[in-house]
Amino acid sequence: MLMPWAARSALGPAATVPGVRRAAASDGKTLAAMFLSSTFRKEKSILQFVERHPAPPLLPILRSQQQAEILALVLGDPDLELSLTEISQRTGAPHPSVHREVQRAEQAGLVTSKKVGNTRLVRANTDSPYYPGLADVLTRAFGVPAVVAGALQPIEGIEEAYIYGSWAARHEGQGGQRPVGDIDVLILGDPGRDQLYDALAVAEKRLGRPIQATIRDPDWLRSGTGSFHETITSRPMLKLAL
Repeated sequence: MLMPWAARSALGPAATVPGVRRAAASDGKTLAAMFLSSTFRKEKSILQFVERHPAPPLLPILRSQQQAEILALVLGDPDLELSLTEISQRTGAPHPSVHREVQRAEQAGLVTSKKVGNTRLVRANTDSPYYPGLADVLTRAFGVPAVVAGALQPIEGIEEAYIYGSWAARHEGQGGQRPVGDIDVLILGDPGRDQLYDALAVAEKRLGRPIQATIRDPDWLRSGTGSFHETITSRPMLKLAL
């Protein structure tokens, strides 16, 4: 039976039809629980995504190590034009990951691409207002292997070369001081010293940090002894593609 409007008004807002207030409170708790559950699931999903694609220790503002290395390779040389397969081979990133990162970079105006037959060629978009600063940051943080290898390739007498020390450790995901102050390079062979140091001076200027070169015999990694040998071989090393 409905109460007259005047009577309900006189009794005040608390005097509603019995059970309605309790039902409203129950519904409110249910909605709150559903909201919290949904929020938790979303946050859990985001956390899982972050764990699968951790930010690179060398420059944690980027989404992943792969993204950083792909962009560093393409943006590091404005005259370089690479296919997706070549980018995959040089960075070690799976082809689908390269395709995804290139797509994002092109949408952001950082790179351009063109089709030549069935091949998609990618290069830096030097007309982008972000290009100079971003290319500089990425080259300094992630272009180290490419820049150092490029400097060493023309030099005769080098059998193998590796980056070791702090930069190699950060590259492998180990924590430590950032930014890395200098680049430690192990050179196996008997290169001409003048040519070597001239080439590394050019690389230093491009990377914006000093390069410390250590020269050893070609079989030093296999047959060497001593504390320095033990230190080098027990920590991360990145072999350069010469």
